[in-house]
Amino acid sequence: MTRIFITGDTHADIDWEKINTRNFPLQKELTKDDYLIIAGDFGGVWDGGRSDDFILNTYNDRNFTTLFVDGNHENHSLLNEYPVEEFHGGKVHRLRDSVYHLMRGQIYEIEGKTLFTFGGAKSHDKIFRKEGISWWPEELPSDNELLEAETNLGRYDYKVNYVISHDCPRKALAELLLMSRYNENRLNLFFDHLIYDQGLQFDRWYFGHYHEDLVIDKWHLMYNCIEEI
Repeated sequence: MTRIFITGDTHADIDWEKINTRNFPLQKELTKDDYLIIAGDFGGVWDGGRSDDFILNTYNDRNFTTLFVDGNHENHSLLNEYPVEEFHGGKVHRLRDSVYHLMRGQIYEIEGKTLFTFGGAKSHDKIFRKEGISWWPEELPSDNELLEAETNLGRYDYKVNYVISHDCPRKALAELLLMSRYNENRLNLFFDHLIYDQGLQFDRWYFGHYHEDLVIDKWHLMYNCIEEI
């Protein structure tokens, strides 16, 4: 039986100690048929250099298969150069034999469960970054990505088991008492649209971006914790 775990931002090798064998000893029992999902800001595709190769190869050597949604701190231009493949019913970029980018607006069926994914977020530190070097406008979704998400959700009558994203709806920010600290953007509003206008139903919504570990009702804000789903 396939096991699926999820954690928060890893930021290349900056925050990946959380998934070493000391903090995540269960990985010793896992196989390539098991998955660890990173909820954005993976950071393994940055400049196409040796550091990227080191990070991607290190993940590829793990016992498990690594999946991730994109965050805002990714080189989206470079990431989108990878070939698109099909994986459990949805589109992915395959970066290594066992490292996959779960693309925006996709639905995957794994072990009888449905996972809707939508990466991206607005950088809070954009003013300190340089376009094309450390910041990319594709961090926020295109109209086509929003449309594809709605088309795919419509095929499932807007009912999925899990939502995995980097950012979250305004509703989640409000319930987690984070609203006052952050300005809303088109992605937050789109997620609210899915909930309020389209009636999206889900069991749990996992996301990262805010560098905290909080769980309230269906909202699971992930950073250092690792949860099995």
